[in-house]
Amino acid sequence: MDVPEVLLDADRIARRVRELGAEISADYSETGLVVIGVLKGSFIFLADLVREITAPVIVDFVSMSSYGSSTCSSGIVRVTKDPDVDVEGKHVLIVEDIVDTGWTLKMSCLAENLQAGGAASVRVCTLLDKPCRRKVDVHLDYVGFEAPNEFVVGYGLDFDGLYRNLPYIGVLNCEYQED
Repeated sequence: MDVPEVLLDADRIARRVRELGAEISADYSETGLVVIGVLKGSFIFLADLVREITAPVIVDFVSMSSYGSSTCSSGIVRVTKDPDVDVEGKHVLIVEDIVDTGWTLKMSCLAENLQAGGAASVRVCTLLDKPCRRKVDVHLDYVGFEAPNEFVVGYGLDFDGLYRNLPYIGVLNCEYQED
């Protein structure tokens, strides 16, 4: 079996997404926000999250990569799609599936570019935080769960394009993992 261990089941994920949605709704009830999902991994989390946010929401996406078909970040971040929405004067929430090394957020300069584009504020929400793998300092405003030092898949997270469709988050079989 490629994913022998379930780390977070669908019910636990759904409960935490509802909690995050309520917290974000309270923070932006008066202003609304632009939610920018980092493709491809965030799309399932983002879809569930925005349905839990009661404040007005505009959704857009960026696409970046630092993994390719490996289980280790290359440290080189490629931006392949910038946001299309004008963020001037708007509150922005960047939504990530997982933050581990921090390279994707830091090296892409995403938050800084959004600020330079006139965003009223820029905050970050991630489903999974893996601080034990952090290489650069990044600030996370909303965190779903802390992840262990394992390569995880499911609920949008993948290995070489596979496993995104799993309704849970599981640990990938160790034969695929690299250090």
